[in-house]
Amino acid sequence: MKTRAVRMYGQDDLRLEVFDLPEIKEDEILVKVVCDSVCMSTYKALKQGANHKRVPDDVHEKPVIVGHEMAGEIVKVGAKYEGEFKPGQKFSLQPALNYKGSPYAPGYSYQYFGGNATYNVIPQEVMELGCLLVYEGDSYFGASLGEPMSCIIGGFHANYHTVPGAYQHIMGTKKGGNLVVMGGAGPMGLGAVDYALAIEDRPAMIVVTDINDERLSRASQFITKERAKAAGVELHYVNTAAYEDPITELMRLTDGYGYDDVFVYAPVEQLVLQGDKILAKDGCMNFFAGPTDHGFSAAINLYNVHYSNTHIMGSTGGNTDDLKEALEMSAKGLINPSVMLTHIGGMDAAIDAIKDLPKIPGGKKLIYNFIEMPLTAIDDFEQLGKTDERFKHLHELVVKHSGLWNTEAENYLLENFSV
Repeated sequence: MKTRAVRMYGQDDLRLEVFDLPEIKEDEILVKVVCDSVCMSTYKALKQGANHKRVPDDVHEKPVIVGHEMAGEIVKVGAKYEGEFKPGQKFSLQPALNYKGSPYAPGYSYQYFGGNATYNVIPQEVMELGCLLVYEGDSYFGASLGEPMSCIIGGFHANYHTVPGAYQHIMGTKKGGNLVVMGGAGPMGLGAVDYALAIEDRPAMIVVTDINDERLSRASQFITKERAKAAGVELHYVNTAAYEDPITELMRLTDGYGYDDVFVYAPVEQLVLQGDKILAKDGCMNFFAGPTDHGFSAAINLYNVHYSNTHIMGSTGGNTDDLKEALEMSAKGLINPSVMLTHIGGMDAAIDAIKDLPKIPGGKKLIYNFIEMPLTAIDDFEQLGKTDERFKHLHELVVKHSGLWNTEAENYLLENFSV
């Protein structure tokens, strides 16, 4: 079978090509990849090429398919897994394989396995590790965005608090506590707020900070204070750049108590400094953002670490259980990963989307592999609809769902933009 895919041959070398896939073995599975959301990790791998720890040294001779936040349908199942999987099932997958200590992962390391392709051969180690997951929801984008949502969920599970007088850690964010997402008006921050409102052990207060009014305004439209109030949560959006002393303002919102859980969603020293200063007693700060600077550092208050038991940790990625939780909550409509999405494009837009990712504003970019369409902001559908009836209809479907990408829009896109 032929597949059309974006392959990496080395540093800054991506090519859209058509080539043959090998016949699957009895312990492999053939899948149709409907969509893949573009991750900053793919951009980082492209900038490093073979110097990246997950990219093979011989990538220039054996190019790898890029993309790892994929979703689609199972097409053919090898004999070994016929009782476990069946054709027609929607799938998502956990890309952090760590198979027998190997750093290899889809989107970085495999010739025939990656998200920016029409068809893939999933190797046996994925099933052996339980990393191929069936998705019961009605959309593909919900499954594709399960991976970034699992990273968010992993961060919530990784936070911890302590029991006074006992050497015991209580894992997870504090129920009924104060939670702040620093630099949180972007796609991952919105996903975090969406998740925090959906969990049973939700906080009593959520504060989202940013320094851009436009981003904060967009965030407040998609996740409203009214929705939070209905869940019993007090929600605030704060532009810290508008205050000469943002610490005082953030503390005022808590009546001077501080924050039990602080998530830093951008690798900015000032955010780390602010987050450290607003921690409550036994507060936990999660440095969630991944810096590219190996020497990135910021001062913390060790007096508070000692006397107020504040603690700082970091989390990156989510495990398979986190992904299962994300997929289940998405399928049941408890969370809506589309709050992270701002752009839609076809396979023809994938290379430029990856190469230019840091310069493209907005949130997550979703590539549909079986359509051709420039990378397009959802907010631009209305203007494009003045000359293209298809975009007009897409805009109407998005408006119908409070400005968010949705299953109806996805179905229409796949029917009317196909190659």
